Amino acid sequence: MTSHEFYMELALKNAQAMKGQTDPNPLVGSVIVNEKRIVGVGTHLKAGEPHAEIHALRMAGDLARGGTIYVTLEPCSHHGRTGPCAEAIVQAGIKKAVIATLDPNPKVSGNGVKILQDAGIEVITGVLEEESRKMNEVFNKYIVEQKPFITLKSGITLDGKVASHTFNSKWITSEDSRHDVHQMRHENMAILVGINTALKDNPALTARIPNGKNPLRVVLDSSLKIPLDFQLITDNQAETWIFTSQNYDTEKRKKLEKLDVRVFETSSAESVNIPDAVERLGREGISSLMIEGGGNINASFLENQLIDKVVLYFAPKLIGGKDAPTFLEGTGIELMKNAVELTDTNIEKIGKDFKFTGYPMYLNDNYSRDKK
Repeated sequence: MTSHEFYMELALKNAQAMKGQTDPNPLVGSVIVNEKRIVGVGTHLKAGEPHAEIHALRMAGDLARGGTIYVTLEPCSHHGRTGPCAEAIVQAGIKKAVIATLDPNPKVSGNGVKILQDAGIEVITGVLEEESRKMNEVFNKYIVEQKPFITLKSGITLDGKVASHTFNSKWITSEDSRHDVHQMRHENMAILVGINTALKDNPALTARIPNGKNPLRVVLDSSLKIPLDFQLITDNQAETWIFTSQNYDTEKRKKLEKLDVRVFETSSAESVNIPDAVERLGREGISSLMIEGGGNINASFLENQLIDKVVLYFAPKLIGGKDAPTFLEGTGIELMKNAVELTDTNIEKIGKDFKFTGYPMYLNDNYSRDKK
């Protein structure tokens, strides 16, 4: 490991520790080194607050002059709720800037580097670039597409079941896995279920960890069947939004809205138009969404090529049963050549279970039902 990689890794670790706190802003860490001594460390803590570079510069004070700053993401060049970090770096007298990756937004990418270079600061880019991009996979999608990064999560048996044929499902996975899921809820801005899951479980969909941030709860409910006394409506633990079809119960909508539930009508006549819902979530500033739906909801998102990441908790159990529900149902593909392949896969052990992570690689027609 080079010295540049050493200090950048420290900046990345500090940034990663803030996961779930900075939405919709990126995770960013910064380290300032002068004469082989760390003189400043900073992390972006929350949207609207000073960026990582500013925290590091404040800690370093006069010791920043002539030093090297390490930043996991290109310093900003624009005036937002905070001033441009690139200009602050110049004013502090920094001699060298080492940057993991450029800003993913093509409208501003490279502008921060240009400000630094125009001021005579030596700039090095690409140090632990892939690690930085992976850390900010949510921000990287949202800033370009204005749509949430969507993670499909499910706890399943080794034979792919999410419940027995009698629909008993508590508990498939271990307590360790369930704790990890609550951490994921904390890290996502929103969590989504279908109305069938809501009716079956009456879930709270909260992050039950110390100091956890509860996500926005999203329910797909085509006719507004959700009971008014369910936890999602009454517990006041987090906001609940419902997406419905054009065939919804108008009186029920009025009652829900009186209880501070936001109801969004989508363009489909009978069922919820899922692409409409995703687009609206993006417009509302939701940058990350975790799906904890049933097999049909999961399949609908996959068929619309909306899943960015898949996280599966495999319990070392077998329950069988041709009528036992699976985590992915719907119609499914007809030809194996159209199967969705998962790339950049990883498996880790959590308690008794195995956590699988992968990223769908979509082809132009990977859900085509063409029989050629």
